[in-house]
Amino acid sequence: MSKLTHVREDGSAHMVDVTGKNETSRTAVAEGFVKMRGDVVKQLFSAGLPKGDALPVARIAGIMGAKKTPDIIPLCHPLPLGKITVDFFELADGVRIEASVKTRGVTGVEMEALTAVSTAALTVYDMIKAVDKMAVIDGIRVLSKTGGKSGNWSVQ
Repeated sequence: MSKLTHVREDGSAHMVDVTGKNETSRTAVAEGFVKMRGDVVKQLFSAGLPKGDALPVARIAGIMGAKKTPDIIPLCHPLPLGKITVDFFELADGVRIEASVKTRGVTGVEMEALTAVSTAALTVYDMIKAVDKMAVIDGIRVLSKTGGKSGNWSVQ
């Protein structure tokens, strides 16, 4: 009936069997944006927000989010994450968040990178909402991945 990997013939969802796959080094990089007023960008990057220094809090939240991915995305496999980085880049109208996740395993870490970016973006939003209620989270996507059977790819 279906050739979707997470759907059985009867239409029910299941966790894909990855036990026969080869273990390889795998990485994924994702990005996302939080758009806000320019004055709020300055407060964010100068640690001048009423709630405090948001970027270190958002970095830890992103790392924690990546580690918790299989707890919040039902069919994701738990993976031994070897490295997680979350970085912030100042823009005139917001912040670009980039997360990189690395593992040595049998399945990729795209979902972990996306979850890291999403969690960091939600944390930035939480920290700035008192001064910019119109802030917007936008553009969350995977930029690149390496390793595994499907090989390497990048949006660049």
